[in-house]
Amino acid sequence: MRSRYTAYALGNAHHIMNTTHPTSPHYQEDADVWSAEISTFCRQTDFLGLQIRSSSTQGERGHVEFAADLRQSGHTSQMVENSLFVQEDGRWLYVRAEES
Repeated sequence: MRSRYTAYALGNAHHIMNTTHPTSPHYQEDADVWSAEISTFCRQTDFLGLQIRSSSTQGERGHVEFAADLRQSGHTSQMVENSLFVQEDGRWLYVRAEES
C-alpha cells in the first residue's frame, strides 16, 4: 500500500498499473488511456499523508485499511478504504476496496 501511495504522490503511473490485479475494477486494457488517467489524477491531487490503520494476511490474500489525506482544487479530503490485495509470483497486487 505504501508503495502505491508513493507512486501516486510521485505520478508513477507505471507502478500503479503494474501493481493492479487484472480482475480489479480499476484495471484497463488500454494502457495508454489508463496511464493518462492516472497521470491526470496525480497532477490534480496533492498527497498530504497516509496512515495505515491495520493490515492482515491470510495465505495469498491481504487486507490493508488506510486513510489518505488529499487536496484537490483547494479542498482537503480523506479517503478511507479497506483494500484487498492478492499475492501472485511473490508480488502483492491491488484488487479492490472491500466493505469493513
